[in-house]
Parts: sequence; C-alpha cells; structure tokens
Amino acid sequence: MTDKTKTAAALVLEDGRVFRGAAFGATGTTFGEVVFCTAMTGYQETLTDPSYHRQIVVATAPQIGNTGWNDEDDESDRVWVAGYVVRDPARIPSNWRSTKSLDDALVDQGVVGISGIDTRSLTRHLRERGAMRAGVFSGDAVTDAAAMLAKVTESPRMAGAELASQVSTAQTYVVPARGERRFRVAALDLGIKSNTPRMLAARGIETHVLPANSSLDDLLAVEADGVFLSNGPGDPATADHAVGLTQGILERRIPLFGICFGNQILGRALGLGTYKLRYGHRGINIPVIDVATGAVAITAQNHGFALEGEPGKDFDTPYGRATVSHFCPNDGCVEGVAALDVPAFSVQYHPEAAAGPHDAATLFDRFATMMEGGN
Repeated sequence: MTDKTKTAAALVLEDGRVFRGAAFGATGTTFGEVVFCTAMTGYQETLTDPSYHRQIVVATAPQIGNTGWNDEDDESDRVWVAGYVVRDPARIPSNWRSTKSLDDALVDQGVVGISGIDTRSLTRHLRERGAMRAGVFSGDAVTDAAAMLAKVTESPRMAGAELASQVSTAQTYVVPARGERRFRVAALDLGIKSNTPRMLAARGIETHVLPANSSLDDLLAVEADGVFLSNGPGDPATADHAVGLTQGILERRIPLFGICFGNQILGRALGLGTYKLRYGHRGINIPVIDVATGAVAITAQNHGFALEGEPGKDFDTPYGRATVSHFCPNDGCVEGVAALDVPAFSVQYHPEAAAGPHDAATLFDRFATMMEGGN
C-alpha cells in the first residue's frame, strides 16, 4: 500500500461545507450522494452492494480496513460505491483470509476516497441537513472551494434517478438449489446481492436471476413457483417497468417476496406512494417491529426512499386487502407490506444480511411456506 498521507483530498458538500483530509484509494474526482453507514463491520459487503451505486459512503466506525480485502465476501462482481470516506484507515491489514489491503482494492477498481476527516462531525451534519450531493477531490483535482462546489452542484441528484438497470445482470443466470430442489424462483435483479440466492439455495430453492428489463413473459417462461424482487439503487418512483411486472404477478396469484427496493416496488404495485427520507437507513443495527406479533428484529438496511403508510393500517388494492406489516420504531418508517388476499409480502430491510444480524433470515422460510401453499 502506497503512503498517501501527504496527498491532499477534500470532501465538498452541496451546501458548501468542506472537509479536508488525505487521499484514500484511487486519486482523482468522484461525485454522488453522500450518506453515512453505521455498520461497525462488513465494509467489503457494503462497498460491493449494488444498492450503493452512485453514493459516497461515510463509515461512522472510526477504524476501517483492519481485516483487509478477501476473495469471499463480495456481494457482487465489483465495488459499486461512488466514493468512500473514512476517519482512520488501517495501515496494515491483519486477517488470515486477506489477500490485499482495502486501499489497494479501491485503487484496483478506481474508487476515489478520502481519509483523516472528522466523520463524527460529518455524520452529525448529514443528520441535521440530510443526505446531499457531494464530491471527493484528491491529488491534482483539489482546487479552490468555489470551483469544486460548482462541479458538485452540476452533478445529478438521487431523486428521480433510474439506476436499477445500470446494476442489473445483462443475462439470466441460475443458482442451483443445495441438495434436492424443492422450488424454482424467478428473481428480478434490481441490484441483487450474492448472499440472497445462497440463502434461497440453502432452502432447496433454485433461483433464476433475470435482468431488470425482463418482460412478464420472460418471468412466466421460468415456470417458477415464486417470484423474488431484489434490493437495488435509485428512486422507486422511476421503476414503472418493475411495478408493471409485479402487478402482472399479483394478478396471477404467484407467490411473491420482495426486499428493500423490492418492498417499494410491491408497495407501489399495491397503490402506495414513495418519498425520499431525510438521510435514510444504512447500517446493520436498525430495529424493526412486526405489527402482528410485536416482535423486534435487529436488521441490516440500506435505503434512502420509503413507502408512505401507517404501521398496522389495512388498505384496499386492486388485488384485495393489504396491510403495513412492519415499521421502524426510530422514526415510524414503513418497513414492510403484505397482501392479505393474494400471496405476496415484502420488507424494507435485508434478511440475507451479509453483513449483519440473522434475526430476519426466517423470512426466506416464510417464502418457502408460501410456495407450498401456506401463508
């Protein structure tokens, strides 16, 4: 790992706030929506999560990179974050699985970052002002604040951004069931993480992962026992194609399960609206309450948009009744919806975790039960 501690870098926020530090990862310029992630572990999974596409991620944990980078924990085939912001990067990684340092991994993939800034102050600023556009500038790209700010304000906003098609697979691929195959699932790839098909495979489910632009006929051609809507980036208000596919599945009463972006897609298909959260939910320590049971799960989350609705409130849809099934006690945000007259449900969080707690892993069992004909 090369010593970049003397290479100047700056994080410039849309509101004019500037944080100066040192280059980390690749040097140059990058733009995106700056957001903070409260996870204390799992930075490799975070960086390779397609849901973070076009976002500059701030790690609130003070030390990042201690375990280096390995060949096993990627959640996709590349790093998707637009940039990475850390306080104290590890100088020497130490883990038996490590094949390189985090810094080297970022350099290899051209990801521009910054280190040595007060991430606590930055996080407090984002909590007060909200997620916003930003730019990371390092090396020769660091100029005067006014010039850098002008470039930031020219960059695209997250609201109104259609990004799922940019991270989706180009061709259908199949992840086989582990052991005897019980079910076949068609998964619409809006930014799917690698651990999701693995979790399904462990339950005897063969997963056909389809591109985001697949037609309803493409999904039906799989002759699947169920349909899965994955996580993914961008504004759900732009996902009309996925919403239309979901409505076609609901009309045919095929069992359906969605997570994160997929939760917003199902919600829209049922008639709910969406809105942008002030700073979003990103981390692996976020509580969710199941309205029906009162049970609390600690969950992994990554979303900047949410569904409109009230916890526990039933509502009418073209497919019968539905309900807001889960919510976050921190802010009342909708964390799940369920159709009551057709076999469909979704959650805003990540039951596949990676990284994160396994409190919600039983939702995959619920999906399997639904495909068996249960509730």
